[in-house]
Amino acid sequence: MGNADHSAADLDFLRRAIRRAERARAEGHHPFGALVVDESGAVVAEAGNDSQPPHGDPTRHAELVAVAAAARAIPPERLARCTLYTSDEPCCMCAGAVYWCGLGRVVYALSEESLLRLTGDHPENPTFSLPCREVLARGQRHIEIIGPALEAEAARGHAGFWR
Repeated sequence: MGNADHSAADLDFLRRAIRRAERARAEGHHPFGALVVDESGAVVAEAGNDSQPPHGDPTRHAELVAVAAAARAIPPERLARCTLYTSDEPCCMCAGAVYWCGLGRVVYALSEESLLRLTGDHPENPTFSLPCREVLARGQRHIEIIGPALEAEAARGHAGFWR
């Protein structure tokens, strides 16, 4: 569940997702970033959050955008061997996208619980108190989930944003 389960490569890709989240924030979007990486270490898709509630498409979470792009780019048998790296734990919508697109693994930095402490009741991020493990455990296939990891690094991208 925690740091013992991930490799040095996992941490490198997590840091890249965190940097993508910081770039999304600099672009005026919510600070979330994600990438899908295949078994050889090649990045298949990368995205920052580009939804901007209260206007725009609220389904454009970084995780969902990256997973959907990967699903369009590679066949299902390759997706099953891919990992989603994300700056923040996938919400229930994004966890559903991981499941329906058939990815085999998720590695995340900031937990949903920690995110809720940062966002509070901000109307642009009505965070679910529902860990992705609970969502994905209900599916018919196993998806490996590793996280949280690097929470302090991921939290910095949210500092002062949700005021």
